[in-house]
Amino acid sequence: MAGALSHIRVLDLSRILAGPWAGQMLADLGADVIKVERPGAGDDTRGWGPPWLKDAHGADTDVAAYYLCANRNKRSITIDITRAEGQALVRRLAAESDVVLENFKVGGLKQYGLDYDSLKAVNTRLVYCSITGFGQDGPYAPRAGYDFLIQGLGGLMSLTGRPDGEEGGGPMKVGVALTDILTGLYATNAVLAALAWREQSGEGQYIDLALLDVQVACLANQAANYLATGQSPQRLGNAHPNIVPYQDFPTADGYMILAIGNDGQFARFCAAAGAPELARDERFATNRARVLNRTTLIPLLKKLTVERSTAAWIATLEALAVPCGPINTLADVFADPQVQARGLKVTMAHAVAGEVPLVASPMKLSATPVDYRLPPPMLGEHTDQILAATLGLDAQAIARLRADGVV
Repeated sequence: MAGALSHIRVLDLSRILAGPWAGQMLADLGADVIKVERPGAGDDTRGWGPPWLKDAHGADTDVAAYYLCANRNKRSITIDITRAEGQALVRRLAAESDVVLENFKVGGLKQYGLDYDSLKAVNTRLVYCSITGFGQDGPYAPRAGYDFLIQGLGGLMSLTGRPDGEEGGGPMKVGVALTDILTGLYATNAVLAALAWREQSGEGQYIDLALLDVQVACLANQAANYLATGQSPQRLGNAHPNIVPYQDFPTADGYMILAIGNDGQFARFCAAAGAPELARDERFATNRARVLNRTTLIPLLKKLTVERSTAAWIATLEALAVPCGPINTLADVFADPQVQARGLKVTMAHAVAGEVPLVASPMKLSATPVDYRLPPPMLGEHTDQILAATLGLDAQAIARLRADGVV
């Protein structure tokens, strides 16, 4: 069955995570994504190990697990864009494409004649998405941007971690490159919007996406809290600024999460914990009161939660529709029956490893489901195929490009 975007070709000039994440999402939805990489080197993340894929004999290969997370369903072609012949090949591919993704520094592709204005000249219907750290204008535009840097600069780290003064207190980054991933998601949405507009107008357009812009936009309720009050929110560890109790709690054998979102849930929890009087106490009877009195309430709740195991609490509270759950390791995650039932791990054939396990797409479309067509490609795996089938080059011309080091 054809994917929703099977009529779309994407020229992916990006590397690392934000751009490739967007490219993989479009590929999962059926687009033909051509990943353009440097000859002999490729995407930086190809070398970001350990861990490395194992071959059939259990030995390490040169394929980093990091690279696998954002590059399935793509075809890889190697082109030296610093060479005039390489630039000409990319322009020809752009003429046959619907979308270009790139995350070079501002102006980085203009020197090669591969910027939006240059490629628009050969394809007016092209949707061209540039992903940078700080955008195409403003005083920081020339700077390189990295996820960790943006998590700090964009305010996320000021909200993440335990308060100063507590053991382990201080700012903390999120455990995955969340700013990159969110930027990839925004890029995908922007590309799809531009393609929808093209259906009406017949014209492509330019998309300027910045990691900093995305990070600020994704501060969500915390940004709204600041804008409404002028007060910068403080780090609360795993607690919530607007809901109590909504955090981790110790149990007899570990920890659990309580995510109590209303007064009825709180009353049911208190009854189950053998302390119904807490729900009747005017200091704790409403969420507003609980937020004001969290420093009094939380220690009282912790004395209750340590009396039972995590599993016992979850069994009791789930039966009462009180939101709760464990804090899983990744081994626990992929062993979880719900995760397994939803098919969130897939295995694909791989040229070196025999097969490779991947995290599945969470998008479940009824008429055009995600199709796992191609594993993350080896470097330049599809170069000859693309040059021949897409650009119409014959074997002699391709051999000459290889001999000259262009591909």
